[in-house]
Amino acid sequence: MKWSALEQLDERGLVLLDRMDELSEEDPLYAFALDELLCRSTGRGAPAVCHIWRHPRAFIMGLRDSRLPGAGTARDLLETAGWATAVRNSGGAAVPLDKGVVNLSLILPKSDALDFHFHDNFEQMYELIRLALQGTGRQVDKGEIKGAYCPGEFDLSIGGYKFCGIAQRRQAHAVIIQAFIVAAGSGAERARLVRSFYDLASPGADAVDFPVVTDASTASLEELAGLGSGASQAFAAAVKQVIKEAQKGLPAAGSLILPSAEQVREMAETLHNRYAI
Repeated sequence: MKWSALEQLDERGLVLLDRMDELSEEDPLYAFALDELLCRSTGRGAPAVCHIWRHPRAFIMGLRDSRLPGAGTARDLLETAGWATAVRNSGGAAVPLDKGVVNLSLILPKSDALDFHFHDNFEQMYELIRLALQGTGRQVDKGEIKGAYCPGEFDLSIGGYKFCGIAQRRQAHAVIIQAFIVAAGSGAERARLVRSFYDLASPGADAVDFPVVTDASTASLEELAGLGSGASQAFAAAVKQVIKEAQKGLPAAGSLILPSAEQVREMAETLHNRYAI
């Protein structure tokens, strides 16, 4: 098995940061803030990183979502229902996060500060996910799925149902490619939640400013790929195996100097203030 994206990394290798089971952090922007700080470090010569993480219950909006006329009202109702909410600094639109959603961040150095070939980075994430699911025998397609939430040309799907979306955050010397993977549970239920957000947030907005979300657009890997109720852990394990085989072992996580929890929380607060509704 070979992941061609790894051939583009230098001798620093790719360090795996597995935070799948670190579910006590309530702030939904903690992981995004950690990515932001790690990306700065990677840009200064620290190792590239594959960050795997989950959040127990959060609703993450895109920048365009946060500017919808009823975004504040929709946010308040979500929080009343027990959803933590935030606006992310990467591209894309609204996505719900829970224990059945696995998030992948590839934090990679840019070979050139003027490198704007973001499609190459998206292809790297696609290839990683495709190889991780190769053992299921399912074909992973890419291309926008009509009716899916957080739509884009790099929607990943199986049998016409979206299970993954990809976004990015670019800094001067490094880039973060972020993917949410609907691994376990019901894709249709998550689609209904996102549609209810837009039903509240979009009145008075132009139709081009928000997606029209339908139930029959999204499904989980549990539903599509036969991974069972443990689909989240099974998918994460498959990702780690792809990286391990491609690199003939993983660089020690200890080689990665992590920012302190206080530094991450300070960055998260900055992001909350900068991207507030």
